[in-house]
Amino acid sequence: MAPVFSQFQPDGERYRSLNLYLKKLFGEKVYKVTLNGGMTCPNRDGHIGTGGCIFCSAMGSGDFAGNASLSITEQLREGKDAIRKKRPVRKFIAYFQAFTNTYAPVDHLEKIFTEAINDPDVCALSIATRPDCLPPAVLELLGRLNRIKPVWVELGLQTVNSETARFIRRGYPTDVFDHAAHRLRMLGITVIVHVILFLPYETKEMMFHTIDHLNKLDIQGIKLQLLHILKGTDLAAVYEKTHFHVPDMEEYIELLGSCIAKLRPDIIVHTPWVSGAPGCSTDRREYAGHNKTCHSGGGGARQRHSGGLYPAGKARGADPAGAGRAAGQSPCPGSAAGNRDQPIGR
Repeated sequence: MAPVFSQFQPDGERYRSLNLYLKKLFGEKVYKVTLNGGMTCPNRDGHIGTGGCIFCSAMGSGDFAGNASLSITEQLREGKDAIRKKRPVRKFIAYFQAFTNTYAPVDHLEKIFTEAINDPDVCALSIATRPDCLPPAVLELLGRLNRIKPVWVELGLQTVNSETARFIRRGYPTDVFDHAAHRLRMLGITVIVHVILFLPYETKEMMFHTIDHLNKLDIQGIKLQLLHILKGTDLAAVYEKTHFHVPDMEEYIELLGSCIAKLRPDIIVHTPWVSGAPGCSTDRREYAGHNKTCHSGGGGARQRHSGGLYPAGKARGADPAGAGRAAGQSPCPGSAAGNRDQPIGR
């Protein structure tokens, strides 16, 4: 049985949702436009490693980000136009998603981040990066930008358990993350943490340990993501050899609820549920390790997981410009492969 939440937020919600937070902050629904700054990653170019994190796609978890051959202005225009063809939207978050988005010369970072933040439709800047890629010059830049419009830095922690971190080839110890979060907060920058649930061989207690650790830090948001296995990744090769445990929908929902119940109540939950989950929508999608029946999150229809692996870049039926969900509306639960452009709130 899923846990019962003992506390309600003042607005009646059982946890602090990104949906409501952003509606209060900006007064309306906001959509993310995912961008590609043409970066790479120190875990790929040989500085730390060459294979990347074990779960990461060939596109650096930016399979639905913009086209790096286009300028940031052009990527924003394409993303906004695609969203506006579906619904009227006035405000957007510029989300630099692919690879490590502070791993470049600071003059290049200043150019692309300033180009994004100066767009009159952009109300905030969100930057996904590694905690070991925040040198003083980059922090100074982010601090300056944060005085123009809100800047969020999304740090890929995934787990605080050292054995798991080595297994997934994260490439840095947890104290590097702790120090980076502290330095960002000293500049008043919002810190959002990516955590992957059901990493191979992690127990429930190990996942709770990650939540307990984050509760002690000055973080503002969390993305709780179910492990996503993409074809062509080293993680997929491990799965095909070992068939490590992959949860069914009921197990995932129960664990997710327990994690949210354990969270410090002021932490904003960015990707909590299973909207668009494979096998739980009108579309059938292949989901690693599953051949189980589950209920649709919407109409209660029953679908079947087909038991395959996600083809890279096809995991959630992306449209050409990668636009479609509001920020705060979950993608398929648990993708380490990241979020497409998404609306906040419904």
